[in-house]
Amino acid sequence: QVKLVESGGGSVQAGGSLRLSCTASGYTFGRVSEDCIGWFRQAPGKEREAVAALNTDSGRTFYAASVQGRFTMSQDKAKNTVYLEMDNLSPEDSALYFCGAAQAYCLGTVWVRQSWYSFWGQGTQVTVSA
Repeated sequence: QVKLVESGGGSVQAGGSLRLSCTASGYTFGRVSEDCIGWFRQAPGKEREAVAALNTDSGRTFYAASVQGRFTMSQDKAKNTVYLEMDNLSPEDSALYFCGAAQAYCLGTVWVRQSWYSFWGQGTQVTVSA
């Protein structure tokens, strides 16, 4: 059974930083073919939106315009974990953050599609106060 677990969320003040982790069990990122791991977020009353994604073999990353230059994705293959480093956080970044795993690499704009991802975690809450 594939399970994705997010962690690292919390409460910070504006301008602060957090690092989110997404760890898989029952599945090894990139073992069969290149995977794409994405981060999405959903704020109360809003739709889930794509934040960033990473292709596990090439390390190529994708970012939403709203987080470009502030958020960075990385991976630790030995730990089967991907990270989302979030810097210079603002209250607009407050949301429940989810990671998803797609059993294919991301290209172009496909990374923003929720339907691209086969597995999802339960989310970790990020709250940024002004």
